[in-house]
Amino acid sequence: MFNTEHTPEIGVAKKLTDGLLVVTAPNASPMTFTGTQSYILGDSEVAVIDPGPNDPAHFEALKRAIAGRPVSHVLVTHSHIDHSPLAQAFEAPVLAFGPSGAGMSEVMQGLVELDGGEGIDRDFKPDQLLADGDIVTGAGWAVEAVHTPGHMSNHLCFAFEGGLLSGDHVMAWSTTLVSPPDGDLTQFMASLRKLQARNDTRYFPGHGPVLEDPQAMLAYQIAHRQARETQILEALPGKISDITTAVYSDLDSRLLPMAARNVFSHLIDLCQRGKVLCNGPIRFDGRFELVD
Repeated sequence: MFNTEHTPEIGVAKKLTDGLLVVTAPNASPMTFTGTQSYILGDSEVAVIDPGPNDPAHFEALKRAIAGRPVSHVLVTHSHIDHSPLAQAFEAPVLAFGPSGAGMSEVMQGLVELDGGEGIDRDFKPDQLLADGDIVTGAGWAVEAVHTPGHMSNHLCFAFEGGLLSGDHVMAWSTTLVSPPDGDLTQFMASLRKLQARNDTRYFPGHGPVLEDPQAMLAYQIAHRQARETQILEALPGKISDITTAVYSDLDSRLLPMAARNVFSHLIDLCQRGKVLCNGPIRFDGRFELVD
């Protein structure tokens, strides 16, 4: 199902389709795969989508790819530190759903003191807020904002003629991390089903290769989460550390902390649906058990 064949030339613009370039940042890691991908949409006047981490080399690579053309908009899918910090480096309005935390559910707001496990750009403040369905137009291009909370509450995808800029919501190389409180599995599953109802034919993600069969990946991701839920239910009762070890028995130990966050996201969702209880308020160090 996954496509891990991806060897981009870092810092060099690649044309993906008419009017769309991608530049990969030099920040490859187990979480970012081959690096964060910044997109340049348009011809005579362009939009920059997810300008990327605060890295001078990446900024210079973007300027080379833009090649002196005016930048009319900067669009940000979500405010993780590998996607949004360079947004203010361009003399153009920054558009996004909102700052970090925008769109967060009441349950997750109650967990805000919990570190989400991923780098949040706390300084991110867009100049213009976008709601689901808003249309942004430039010289020869237009995109539709599609609110897809889950990986992060302020996550947007951007639909344009030819596909969907899917950020970190759906990618070809891996499933998506959902780490509370910034990540919300209840929202994430709803967003997957929302994209299932659309007819976007190609996804251009924040990391990794173009996703050529998005409907197949959406169906897989939903089934994968449902299967993971079954495994977690079968591992109850217990604490997150015990459940994680039981469910992810063959996982690289370096990734177990992220796996534990994923287990927690499922448990929060299961608690909201009345299938699981925590001994007291929902918390990461709580003990979880099935509802009788």
